[in-house]
Amino acid sequence: MLKRVILSAIRRYQANGGAKAHFNLTCNFTPSCSEYTYQAIEKYGLLKGGRLGLSRIRRCNDPDCIEVKSDPLP
Repeated sequence: MLKRVILSAIRRYQANGGAKAHFNLTCNFTPSCSEYTYQAIEKYGLLKGGRLGLSRIRRCNDPDCIEVKSDPLP
């Protein structure tokens, strides 16, 4: 139940413009941090997927990053 609510909230966030619209930031990774978190929660569950997503978000938005890096889900 909670997993569905979180995944739905991520999809709403993405549909409303994601980080660019809400924080005026662009992700340094592909897939985006929100998509990565969505996939991680879907595959690994709320706890492990949430930890993976938070870890990814902490590495994102490096101001010195020149190009987008590919970082798929493990």
